[in-house]
Amino acid sequence: MKIRILRISFILFALTNIASGQYTYGLKECIGIGLEKNFSILIAKNTEVIAGNNYSLGNAGYLPKLDVTGRYSGTLNNTEQNYTDGSTSSASGTHNTSANAGAALAWTLFDGFSVRTTYKKLGELKSLGELNSKLQIENLISQIVAGYYNYIKQLTALHNLEYALVLSRERLRIDKDRYLLGSSSKLQVLQSQVYLNADSSALSKQYEVVRSARIMLNELMALEDLAGEFHSADTSIDVDVNLLYEKLYDETLEKNTSLKVAQSNKTVSEFDYKLVTSRTYPYVNLSTGYSYNLNTYENSTLKDQTTYGMNYGLTLGVNIFDGFNQRRSIANSRIDMDNKELRYKEIEQGIRSDLLTFYNAYSNNLRLIKLEEQNLATATENLDIALERYKLGSLSGIDLREVQKSLLDAKDRLLSIQYQTKLAEISLKQISGTIMEYYK
Repeated sequence: MKIRILRISFILFALTNIASGQYTYGLKECIGIGLEKNFSILIAKNTEVIAGNNYSLGNAGYLPKLDVTGRYSGTLNNTEQNYTDGSTSSASGTHNTSANAGAALAWTLFDGFSVRTTYKKLGELKSLGELNSKLQIENLISQIVAGYYNYIKQLTALHNLEYALVLSRERLRIDKDRYLLGSSSKLQVLQSQVYLNADSSALSKQYEVVRSARIMLNELMALEDLAGEFHSADTSIDVDVNLLYEKLYDETLEKNTSLKVAQSNKTVSEFDYKLVTSRTYPYVNLSTGYSYNLNTYENSTLKDQTTYGMNYGLTLGVNIFDGFNQRRSIANSRIDMDNKELRYKEIEQGIRSDLLTFYNAYSNNLRLIKLEEQNLATATENLDIALERYKLGSLSGIDLREVQKSLLDAKDRLLSIQYQTKLAEISLKQISGTIMEYYK
């Protein structure tokens, strides 16, 4: 009966601590804050915007280029002339001016299909930027989910140690009462005090672990006050027990972002190959323009001269020989395509291997959770019995400590296996491209 009262007191103490917190964050709130503020996400989104800006007809070379220029210049000269008949003439301060303006348009009509290929490549790079942002988001979500449940794990471990401390204090109280009544020795009281001090020390260390876990989570959320305290809306590690390997495998091949990035890189290398081969084609450039020129003269038979009109030109060219550089570029580009294909297969194999490894760990851990839950129930019952026997004097202090330690170890093992199962679950959802389910 006494032990149940102690449990109720401990629960009320924990609930009081939660209620007194300034902030309470659930998993979705943590993910939302991280997606909004995390610096890596902001950088990835900016990079994605740059790739989107680059995807334009003008950047690909579809559109012509138009330049407008204007210039005004002048000369101020002194002139001396000696003629063959011996006469001379001179002029000083002769000021001549020139003004011109023009517009020039240049347009690539054909460049071996490189313009069209470049535009497609820019579109693929835009998609690749979006995939890289998505990959960064998925990585952050997996880190936040793992950090969030690690904080719960450490907080639960803290509560377990607080409960152990309550039991040690109760034991010390019992030993002191028995010592005063003459039914126990001073040695037993001192031993109980040693156990109490050891539990207090362990609790103090766990407080530091909890703070570190909270700081890490605050960093992932990019909160300005990294030391800011908050309480999690969840108080236990909730494991999804319904993951099926066949479904995860199909989703992985369809949705895995790393595979999509590798496929996009393959496509980009194919466009690079086409751009290199396009140099073997002839090219056709069109140019046209309009110009206006005005010249003024102070010492001439002409006072001024105005010239204006348009010009045009059509250029056809083809590279005949460039020192075999074209052949080398094509060979290297083909090798790069092969490398991208091999890289895709390597990533696919690694992902399938990770999926199988994490699912085996996940399945085994689910079985261990049930076993540890049974162990915890047994250890709890053992403590109830041991504490009653200790009060009656039929159990030694060392034996009671062993029973108490067995209960704490059972709680720690269950907590640890729950967290390891959660990590395997997070990895499986990230591999299968369903990590966003945590944010729904």
